[in-house]
Amino acid sequence: MSDVVVVGAGLAGLAAARRLVMLGHAVTVVEARDRVGGRTEGLVLDDGTPLELGGQWLGEGHTRMHQLVGELGLSTFRTWNDEGQLLIELQGKRSTMKPHKGAVPRLSPFALADLAQGLLRFARLAARTDLERPWLTPGAEVLDGQTWESWIRRNLRTKAGRAYFHVACEAVWAAEASDVSLLHALFYTHSNADLDTLVAVDRGAQQDRVTGGSVKVAEAMAAALGDRVVLGRPVRRIEHDGDGIRVIARDGSQYRGDAAVVTLPPTLAGRLEYDPPLPSWRDQLTQRMPAGSVIKTYAIYPEPFWRNDGLNGQAISDTGPVKVTFDNSPPAGRPGVLMGFIEGKEARNWARRSEAERRDAVIGSFVRYFGQAAARPGWYVERDWMAEEFTRGCYGAHFAPGVWTSYGEAWRAPAGRIHWAGAECAPKWNGYMEGAVRSGEAAAETIAAL
Repeated sequence: MSDVVVVGAGLAGLAAARRLVMLGHAVTVVEARDRVGGRTEGLVLDDGTPLELGGQWLGEGHTRMHQLVGELGLSTFRTWNDEGQLLIELQGKRSTMKPHKGAVPRLSPFALADLAQGLLRFARLAARTDLERPWLTPGAEVLDGQTWESWIRRNLRTKAGRAYFHVACEAVWAAEASDVSLLHALFYTHSNADLDTLVAVDRGAQQDRVTGGSVKVAEAMAAALGDRVVLGRPVRRIEHDGDGIRVIARDGSQYRGDAAVVTLPPTLAGRLEYDPPLPSWRDQLTQRMPAGSVIKTYAIYPEPFWRNDGLNGQAISDTGPVKVTFDNSPPAGRPGVLMGFIEGKEARNWARRSEAERRDAVIGSFVRYFGQAAARPGWYVERDWMAEEFTRGCYGAHFAPGVWTSYGEAWRAPAGRIHWAGAECAPKWNGYMEGAVRSGEAAAETIAAL
């Protein structure tokens, strides 16, 4: 198959196109937006400070992304973490915690014991999950027949222990524990090493950032691909048969090839027209893979004042609207950039409010964590990923109960000449930029081998 059309110029699509070109194929990348990057997006403030409106982190074990950054002539730096304490608010009680992986929050002995046994039970279950075929995991029907919330209620006895798991769920999936299949929570956790890695900065999934912003990776790949990347062409329809494929955009422009790689988020891939229609099991899978709900917010100050108070800018709370924060200041340390997430049910509620109301609530959360110095930022910036036409939610898709065991075989299987890629398609590092790049390159290798 010498000619390939890639739908979507996010990391997966660009990685697939880059690998296909290296393997000698003719490639066209068709992107709906007038920019590349997909769920990575950059913004530069008037003073030159770069902000990351979408995905931003490279973690320990994200080897392909680190290699790619080097190949493209870019660099990384560490997320601000080690100097200062992390704030914890659970059940109305405030404490601090060391910022290192494996650190223990200051809870009552009973709550700590409860949390420890819950984490151990969850880790043992997650380690048994089949990453290539999660639906064949031992006991999959039972695990997939319940929500993560059901498991939390059965296995955690203290309010603080349950609250920890709830906040972790929102932070990882931007969803409620009642939204997510237990089997999916276990698969995703195993895919990303373990729950401790998922929520950690130190030796965790949030360890590193790309200098200048993660969108630089997509922009560099797109620049090398040149006019193979076509922007501003939302795809409406894909026609496919034994002779090839034809990708048709809303404006009527058409792109022909021997194969297609669709890298859209699953729910958006399911909204395209296909002729002939996709197999019912593939279409029904995309109906059952909703995206998370998240609004990413920023407040920018002259300097990171929280560092002088012995804090590292990270807060974890079970009280919203902002329940998780990070110090997103540039490597030079100025200006001070506080980033906070509104996630899950909170995001769905606050999306219905005005930006002014959200701003007041977000700044109120920052003041609660870091004091009155947070009350008057120089800039406030937000990105509601639920409102983005060509994303409709972040960080990624999650599987509801019963979906893995009913539709898992359609997860990555091509539909004739149509192949799938994206962060949701990765067996390893699922949901992260690392998974997106690995998935795109794997799809390219599959097509090249045909």
